Amino acid sequence: MTSFWLFLSDVFKFSFGFYDLAGNVLNWILFLVASGIFTYWCYVLVAVLGNNKDKDYHSPTEGKFHYYNPEIHTKEVE
Repeated sequence: MTSFWLFLSDVFKFSFGFYDLAGNVLNWILFLVASGIFTYWCYVLVAVLGNNKDKDYHSPTEGKFHYYNPEIHTKEVE
């Protein structure tokens, strides 16, 4: 009976080691993804919008989707 409990203990130790390894791999993947997003964000801030280039930027959807359209949102007074 003791050998069964020792075997069960080894199984639990292996499973916790597996979960620890899987957690470390997941943490590294999330870290690399977050680092990539941060690097892209820095690139956009410095290269694309840096040196006052944001003043010359025009959105491709500018003027197409109004938050307020006076033709639609007029209050009819009777």
